[in-house]
Amino acid sequence: MLLLALDTATAAVTVAVHDGSRVLAERTEIDARRHAELLAPLVAGVLADAGATRADLTAIACGVGPGPFTGLRAGIVTATVLGHTLGIPVHGVCSLDAIAEAAAVPADGQPAGGFVVATDARRREVYWARYQPGSGAGPNRVDGPLVSAPADVPRAGLPVVGPGGWLYPGLLGPPHPPSQVPAGALAALAVRALAAGGAGLLPPQPLYLRRPDAAVPGPRKRVLR
Repeated sequence: MLLLALDTATAAVTVAVHDGSRVLAERTEIDARRHAELLAPLVAGVLADAGATRADLTAIACGVGPGPFTGLRAGIVTATVLGHTLGIPVHGVCSLDAIAEAAAVPADGQPAGGFVVATDARRREVYWARYQPGSGAGPNRVDGPLVSAPADVPRAGLPVVGPGGWLYPGLLGPPHPPSQVPAGALAALAVRALAAGGAGLLPPQPLYLRRPDAAVPGPRKRVLR
């Protein structure tokens, strides 16, 4: 197996290559306005770091959000086109689950029990989901994903990980890492899900949770003379 993982659901453009046992290479750039511009060079770079080419890939995993519309589409479209070109499957992964996967790894300052993942939803809102430690590898999502104002997130004193905590520390409490989606964690989650028969994987389609800001124009009004 050689799986390419990528995510553009947050301000981070993040890419990793996983061989089924470990992450071989990972690269991340933070720029909320340049997802489409940064993604292709990062894919090429991470493949070179792993000593592989696109032809060596056997699967692709992409974060499907929730996330802002334009950035999220950049990653999903790239993954879908690349998968179609190479004739390999493309699997969707909830981006909040990838953050939770990384947060569950024991490290200084990271929560060991239940926690909430929150990311920027714009409009002074956050996308969020709540997790509890799983019986096996990785945490279990027990609520969400949903979108709401930070003050309305029912965290019940639980620590908050992800970029939402850095945006609204006064409402969500002290922030905990990771601050963005790590592609290596997304890759590990996808590999584990594939080994379990694909349980938890999603279609490579955007998970928006709400309507876009832009609206299709209606028909022109007739002007009576």
